[in-house]
Amino acid sequence: MPDRRRLLAGLAAAALGLGPMQALAQAATAPPRDTLTPEAFLRGIYTPYPDLDFKGQPYWQVDRFFAPELARRIEDDMREARRRGEAPRLDGDPFVDAQDWDIAKLAISVTGEGRKAVGTVRFENQGKPTQITLDLVRTGMGWRIADIKAPSGTLSDLYRK
Repeated sequence: MPDRRRLLAGLAAAALGLGPMQALAQAATAPPRDTLTPEAFLRGIYTPYPDLDFKGQPYWQVDRFFAPELARRIEDDMREARRRGEAPRLDGDPFVDAQDWDIAKLAISVTGEGRKAVGTVRFENQGKPTQITLDLVRTGMGWRIADIKAPSGTLSDLYRK
Protein backbone atom coordinates (compact mmCIF):
# COMPACT_ATOMS: atom_id res chain seq x y z
CA MET A 1 0.00 0.00 0.00
CA PRO A 2 1.52 3.37 -0.92
CA ASP A 3 2.60 5.61 1.96
CA ARG A 4 -0.14 8.11 1.12
CA ARG A 5 -2.85 5.46 1.49
CA ARG A 6 -1.33 4.31 4.79
CA LEU A 7 -1.36 7.87 6.08
CA LEU A 8 -4.98 8.38 4.99
CA ALA A 9 -5.98 5.04 6.51
CA GLY A 10 -4.30 6.03 9.77
CA LEU A 11 -6.06 9.38 9.82
CA ALA A 12 -9.38 7.73 9.06
CA ALA A 13 -8.76 5.18 11.79
CA ALA A 14 -8.07 7.91 14.31
CA ALA A 15 -11.20 9.80 13.28
CA LEU A 16 -13.35 6.66 13.50
CA GLY A 17 -11.71 5.25 16.58
CA LEU A 18 -10.45 2.18 14.71
CA GLY A 19 -7.19 0.46 15.42
CA PRO A 20 -4.44 0.66 12.79
CA MET A 21 -4.87 -2.96 11.70
CA GLN A 22 -8.62 -2.51 11.19
CA ALA A 23 -8.01 0.63 9.12
CA LEU A 24 -5.41 -1.13 6.96
CA ALA A 25 -7.74 -4.07 6.41
CA GLN A 26 -10.54 -1.75 5.33
CA ALA A 27 -8.25 0.20 3.00
CA ALA A 28 -6.90 -3.01 1.47
CA THR A 29 -10.36 -4.42 0.71
CA ALA A 30 -11.94 -1.18 -0.48
CA PRO A 31 -12.13 -0.86 -4.25
CA PRO A 32 -9.50 1.54 -5.59
CA ARG A 33 -11.03 4.90 -6.34
CA ASP A 34 -10.55 6.35 -9.78
CA THR A 35 -7.78 4.00 -10.84
CA LEU A 36 -9.10 3.31 -14.33
CA THR A 37 -8.24 5.46 -17.27
CA PRO A 38 -11.15 6.65 -19.40
CA GLU A 39 -10.04 4.23 -22.11
CA ALA A 40 -9.99 1.30 -19.68
CA PHE A 41 -13.48 2.29 -18.50
CA LEU A 42 -14.78 2.20 -22.09
CA ARG A 43 -12.96 -1.02 -22.90
CA GLY A 44 -14.63 -2.57 -19.87
CA ILE A 45 -17.99 -1.64 -21.34
CA TYR A 46 -17.41 -2.48 -25.01
CA THR A 47 -14.99 -5.43 -25.11
CA PRO A 48 -17.69 -8.09 -24.50
CA TYR A 49 -19.99 -6.91 -27.31
CA PRO A 50 -18.35 -8.85 -30.18
CA ASP A 51 -19.02 -12.11 -28.27
CA LEU A 52 -22.12 -13.60 -29.90
CA ASP A 53 -23.40 -14.84 -26.52
CA PHE A 54 -23.13 -11.41 -24.84
CA LYS A 55 -26.57 -10.04 -23.94
CA GLY A 56 -25.48 -6.43 -23.33
CA GLN A 57 -24.36 -4.34 -20.39
CA PRO A 58 -26.87 -3.85 -17.56
CA TYR A 59 -27.22 -0.13 -18.35
CA TRP A 60 -30.16 0.08 -15.96
CA GLN A 61 -27.53 -0.12 -13.20
CA VAL A 62 -27.09 3.57 -13.89
CA ASP A 63 -24.58 4.41 -11.14
CA ARG A 64 -22.18 1.89 -12.64
CA PHE A 65 -22.02 3.68 -16.00
CA PHE A 66 -23.43 7.20 -15.90
CA ALA A 67 -22.56 10.52 -14.29
CA PRO A 68 -24.92 11.42 -11.42
CA GLU A 69 -27.14 13.89 -13.33
CA LEU A 70 -27.70 11.56 -16.29
CA ALA A 71 -28.13 8.57 -13.96
CA ARG A 72 -30.84 10.45 -12.06
CA ARG A 73 -32.70 11.27 -15.29
CA ILE A 74 -32.57 7.68 -16.48
CA GLU A 75 -33.77 6.35 -13.11
CA ASP A 76 -36.59 8.92 -12.94
CA ASP A 77 -37.77 7.94 -16.41
CA MET A 78 -37.63 4.21 -15.63
CA ARG A 79 -39.60 4.77 -12.43
CA GLU A 80 -42.24 6.88 -14.20
CA ALA A 81 -42.53 4.40 -17.06
CA ARG A 82 -43.12 1.54 -14.57
CA ARG A 83 -45.73 3.63 -12.78
CA ARG A 84 -47.56 4.27 -16.08
CA GLY A 85 -47.08 0.69 -17.30
CA GLU A 86 -45.17 1.91 -20.35
CA ALA A 87 -41.73 1.39 -21.85
CA PRO A 88 -39.06 3.86 -20.74
CA ARG A 89 -37.65 6.37 -23.20
CA LEU A 90 -34.43 4.37 -23.41
CA ASP A 91 -35.66 1.19 -25.06
CA GLY A 92 -32.45 -0.07 -26.65
CA ASP A 93 -28.86 -0.55 -25.61
CA PRO A 94 -27.35 2.95 -25.43
CA PHE A 95 -23.81 1.65 -25.85
CA VAL A 96 -24.46 0.30 -29.34
CA ASP A 97 -27.53 2.41 -30.23
CA ALA A 98 -29.57 -0.68 -31.07
CA GLN A 99 -31.89 -3.30 -29.70
CA ASP A 100 -30.11 -6.09 -31.58
CA TRP A 101 -26.48 -6.34 -32.49
CA ASP A 102 -23.74 -8.34 -34.12
CA ILE A 103 -20.64 -6.28 -33.35
CA ALA A 104 -17.38 -6.57 -35.31
CA LYS A 105 -14.31 -4.42 -35.95
CA LEU A 106 -14.46 -2.70 -32.55
CA ALA A 107 -12.10 0.27 -32.11
CA ILE A 108 -11.92 2.59 -29.09
CA SER A 109 -10.04 5.86 -28.75
CA VAL A 110 -10.07 8.55 -26.07
CA THR A 111 -8.92 12.16 -25.99
CA GLY A 112 -8.83 14.60 -23.13
CA GLU A 113 -7.20 15.02 -19.80
CA GLY A 114 -8.03 16.08 -16.30
CA ARG A 115 -11.62 15.51 -15.26
CA LYS A 116 -13.14 15.28 -18.77
CA ALA A 117 -12.50 13.10 -21.78
CA VAL A 118 -14.21 12.14 -25.02
CA GLY A 119 -14.35 8.55 -26.13
CA THR A 120 -14.98 7.48 -29.70
CA VAL A 121 -16.13 3.94 -30.33
CA ARG A 122 -16.31 2.62 -33.87
CA PHE A 123 -17.66 -0.76 -34.89
CA GLU A 124 -19.75 -2.54 -37.43
CA ASN A 125 -23.18 -3.60 -36.25
CA GLN A 126 -24.66 -6.24 -38.53
CA GLY A 127 -22.26 -5.03 -41.22
CA LYS A 128 -23.17 -1.35 -40.87
CA PRO A 129 -20.41 1.08 -39.77
CA THR A 130 -21.38 2.87 -36.56
CA GLN A 131 -19.70 5.54 -34.46
CA ILE A 132 -20.62 6.37 -30.87
CA THR A 133 -19.11 9.37 -29.07
CA LEU A 134 -19.16 9.41 -25.29
CA ASP A 135 -18.57 12.46 -23.09
CA LEU A 136 -16.81 11.19 -19.99
CA VAL A 137 -16.30 12.80 -16.59
CA ARG A 138 -14.23 11.68 -13.66
CA THR A 139 -16.37 11.35 -10.54
CA GLY A 140 -15.68 10.12 -7.03
CA MET A 141 -16.63 6.66 -8.29
CA GLY A 142 -14.27 6.80 -11.28
CA TRP A 143 -14.99 7.60 -14.91
CA ARG A 144 -18.65 7.86 -15.88
CA ILE A 145 -20.61 8.78 -19.01
CA ALA A 146 -22.07 12.30 -19.08
CA ASP A 147 -23.61 11.87 -22.54
CA ILE A 148 -23.71 9.51 -25.50
CA LYS A 149 -23.90 10.79 -29.06
CA ALA A 150 -25.09 8.09 -31.43
CA PRO A 151 -26.57 7.98 -34.95
CA SER A 152 -30.09 8.08 -33.46
CA GLY A 153 -29.30 11.19 -31.34
CA THR A 154 -27.92 12.03 -27.93
CA LEU A 155 -28.86 10.45 -24.64
CA SER A 156 -29.20 13.88 -23.03
CA ASP A 157 -31.68 14.98 -25.73
CA LEU A 158 -33.75 11.86 -25.09
CA TYR A 159 -34.39 13.10 -21.56
CA ARG A 160 -35.11 16.70 -22.54
CA LYS A 161 -38.21 15.76 -24.55
